[in-house]
Amino acid sequence: MLGLFRAIMPKEDRFFDLFAQHAATLVAGSKALSDLMSGADSIEAATARVNLHEEEADEVTRQVMQAVRRSFITPFDRSDIQDLTTSLDDAIDQMRKTAKVVSLFEVTTFEPQMKAMAQIIVQAADLTAEAVSLLPKMRNNAQRLSDLAVKITQIEEQADQMYDIGRKELFLAHRDKDPMAFIVGIDIYSHLEKVVDRFEDVANRISGIVVEQV
Repeated sequence: MLGLFRAIMPKEDRFFDLFAQHAATLVAGSKALSDLMSGADSIEAATARVNLHEEEADEVTRQVMQAVRRSFITPFDRSDIQDLTTSLDDAIDQMRKTAKVVSLFEVTTFEPQMKAMAQIIVQAADLTAEAVSLLPKMRNNAQRLSDLAVKITQIEEQADQMYDIGRKELFLAHRDKDPMAFIVGIDIYSHLEKVVDRFEDVANRISGIVVEQV
């Protein structure tokens, strides 16, 4: 009876597949956000892509939470699975909020530091996807996972510097002539910084899981 019960319940490797799908939405969403900032795609088209990938991430989140409730065996602690999934989802949610601000205030040109932050968000997403891909064999990949977490943290620190430089440049450019452009620009910078912060949250979650499991 126990064997039959295990057979009909979701298998633990299903979670790793879902994590990989979730990470893929972050990579795709980050590229859409970067295209939005760089002008490689129209504002409307790039925003639609970000929104689409955020909706895909929501569906993956729903499947993970359902699997947690139904699974007899999970690859690691259920609360860690939920926390990791939430962190992944928060990152793509923040990308959508960034794109929403751009659309809401009809921004069509972006500051150099905004474009640079969008580019390193893509880097953070790629590193996150690699880290997630290593989770099924985390004991064998513990050192690489640690290295990836350090790299994501370094990107977050780099983003903080870009954030400060960008705000200063924005102030100097608009303090005497266009306060609304300054306010909107600050809002965009704030959302971009939060995207990177969410990736650092994911890295910290993964690091915690590795410490517990290895």
